[in-house]
Amino acid sequence: MERWEAKEGVRFLRKIGIKADQAVLDFGCRVGHYTIPAAHAVGANGIVYAIDTQQHALKELRQKTKAHSLTNIKIIKTSGRMKLPLEDGEVDVILLYDVLHYLREDKRKKLYHEAFHLLKQDGLLSVYPKHTLEDGPIQEFRGLSLSDVKREIEDSNFVFEHKCCGLISHDDGLNQGCVLNFSKCK
Repeated sequence: MERWEAKEGVRFLRKIGIKADQAVLDFGCRVGHYTIPAAHAVGANGIVYAIDTQQHALKELRQKTKAHSLTNIKIIKTSGRMKLPLEDGEVDVILLYDVLHYLREDKRKKLYHEAFHLLKQDGLLSVYPKHTLEDGPIQEFRGLSLSDVKREIEDSNFVFEHKCCGLISHDDGLNQGCVLNFSKCK
């Protein structure tokens, strides 16, 4: 995973649209498999907000941040509330990677609403909808297809832009997967 976080992950996140100097929110960051490459991708003048509810995962992320000498990551422990401690229009990119299946539909809608407000007008919402009907369905995605998730996000005032596939992180390993990228409705 270290090699992926330092090289391939950075390339993948640049491919989805992350650029230098941006502000990125990694929602449900766990131990930082996307936080670390996002921090490399945005560079020293960018910032990555790493948000999670699990203290032990955030502790591991802090250790990794120090090991990589990264100073552009702000770690935020949340109680699980959908109102995040950031300003409206503050973020260029929000990553919702492998987290949506944990949330009931009403909570997902609240999260999309919050994402809409946090994103800048030309912001990017990037979603890795793991565990849909097509991809090992579990928890709240047991009955949802990829197109259902896409429609749910579009119904929250986002416009589907493109799908980006490649070797990506899932849990503590790598697999072929696809993320869906959305922009805000004008």
